[in-house]
Amino acid sequence: MNAFTLNRRAVMLSAVIGATSTFLGGAAGVVQAQTKTPGSGNIGHYRFRVGEITATVLSDGVIGGPPRIYASDAPEAELQEVLRRAFLPTDHLTLNLNTLLIENAGRRILIEAGAGGTMGPNAGRIFANLAAIGLDPADIDVVVVSHTHPDHVGNLRTADGTMAFPRATVFVPRADWEFFVRNDPDLSYMPVPEDFRVRFGAAIKHSLEPYAKNVELYEAGAEIVPGLSTIAAFGHTPGMANFIVHSGNDQLLLTADLAYHPVVNVDNPWRPGPDRDKNAALASRRRIFDMAAADRIPVLGFHYPFPGLGRMLKTDGGYAWVPANWQF
Repeated sequence: MNAFTLNRRAVMLSAVIGATSTFLGGAAGVVQAQTKTPGSGNIGHYRFRVGEITATVLSDGVIGGPPRIYASDAPEAELQEVLRRAFLPTDHLTLNLNTLLIENAGRRILIEAGAGGTMGPNAGRIFANLAAIGLDPADIDVVVVSHTHPDHVGNLRTADGTMAFPRATVFVPRADWEFFVRNDPDLSYMPVPEDFRVRFGAAIKHSLEPYAKNVELYEAGAEIVPGLSTIAAFGHTPGMANFIVHSGNDQLLLTADLAYHPVVNVDNPWRPGPDRDKNAALASRRRIFDMAAADRIPVLGFHYPFPGLGRMLKTDGGYAWVPANWQF
C-alpha cells in the first residue's frame, strides 16, 4: 500500500465520517446510549431503533488471539505495520462479542448467544447486561444463532447443564447442526493447536446439548420471525447465515463472522484462518459487503469494537469500515 492510497483513504474516511454524524437517524432511527450509575464500570449495552423495532447491542465481553489467526494470508511485515498504524498490539487481537436484542410486537429476540466461559475468562457478561436493562434470561422468547462456533452458542447452557434461556425457542442453521453437533467434525483446517480444536468441538456439543430435542433448524433465506430475515453467508461454516433486521423502510445488516476485525478483514482484505472454506467465505464476504456498500445499509459487526455499528464503504481496492458516531 503506497502513500497515495493511504492518503486517499484518509481523505475519503474523513469525508464520510463527517457526513455520518447522524448515522442511524435516517436509515434506522436514532441511536440512544444507556446510562449507568457513576463508578459502576463502563457501559455494556447500546440502544437504538430500526423503524418500529427497539434494538439493543448487549456485550458478552471479549475474546481474542494472535493476529495471524484472523489474517491467515497476510505478509507478516505488512500485518505488523498495519496493526501498529492502527495503534493495536502486534501480538494479540481483541475481538468483541456484540449480541443484539430486538424487541418487536411484544417478543424479545436475541441474535447470537455469546461465548460464556467457552473461550476464555473475559466473556459471559451478557446476563449482567440484560439485568442492566431490566431483563433476565426468562424474558427472552427466541434465540437465533448465525452459526454454532462456541463464541456464538456458549451462553446457551448454564453451569448445572440446563437451558440458560428457559422459555426461548433456539434457532440454529441446519448445516451447522449436521456438521458440528450430529457428527464429529474435522477441524484440521483451523490454524490453532490440536488441543484447542478438541476443546472447541466439545464446547459446541456441550453448549447445545440441552436443546437437542427441541431446537429449530433453519435454512439461510428463511424469515425467522417478523422483522428478522436470514441470508446465506456460507464458507466460515457450512451453514452460517447473516441477518437483516427490517421495519418499514429501515434495515440493519448483521454480518456475523464474515470478518473478525475491520482493520484486518475489511480495511485490509486478509482471509480469516477459521474459515472452513476460504474461497466460499471470500465470495460471501464480497457479495454481502458489496450489498451493504451499494445500498448504504447500516451494519453490525459481531466482533467489531463495541458497539460494532457502522457502514461499509467501497474503495478502489476493496472496502473500508466507517464506525458510527456515538449517539446520546
